[in-house]
Amino acid sequence: MVSTYTLYNMVWAGLLPIKVTELPEALKRKGRKSEDRENKKRYGTSISDRPEIAAQRMEEGHWEGGAVVGKRAGHEAVVLTLLEKKTENYLAIRIPGKTSKAVMDAMAALRAEYGQHFPQVFKTITVDNGSEFAGFAQTEAWGSKVFFAHPYASWERAQNERHNGLFRSFVPKGVSIELFTDEDILAAADELNGRPRRKLSYCTRRNSLRPSWILFTQPEGCASPAF
Repeated sequence: MVSTYTLYNMVWAGLLPIKVTELPEALKRKGRKSEDRENKKRYGTSISDRPEIAAQRMEEGHWEGGAVVGKRAGHEAVVLTLLEKKTENYLAIRIPGKTSKAVMDAMAALRAEYGQHFPQVFKTITVDNGSEFAGFAQTEAWGSKVFFAHPYASWERAQNERHNGLFRSFVPKGVSIELFTDEDILAAADELNGRPRRKLSYCTRRNSLRPSWILFTQPEGCASPAF
């Protein structure tokens, strides 16, 4: 279910066939949120400057990223998630905290896995504007292009958000991620990747984070991916 908050933001962004003036409550909300947007820090290149190819899902290698938290109070483990837009391969990596360092340590591990092929696998990555991604622009030093969604605009990373919602069937809201091992989180992502996808003609796309640049494995009965 899409929240009222998200719907109002989509109206302001012109993504719905309805005028803002038809929603008086939206006008009230806009005044309050505009100040929040101005105060939000910018960590790198805006999604507004992202090339169109990254949004069209015509080629592999364009990703959306976010984080899944357990208990919001206190400092504990969270899950870094990455979603490849064309194939919908979903990566979920348990990290020790919702911090920029924890995120970048996880990305450094991915870079070590894929080595020189990292920029081929991760051509672009679009993440949200949370503080845990404050240092994410450093990923560009490895050959990827990084873009940041606008503050309070989760629909700009809709595929990642949707899969994070599916991931909640394994890690419900309010349940501490400290209760799950790294292997539990990886297994949950593998389970999601093993589900047949209608957009892929009911093929599956599994990813085991193996040390290979060939990220997109070929399911039985499906056409080979093109590179």
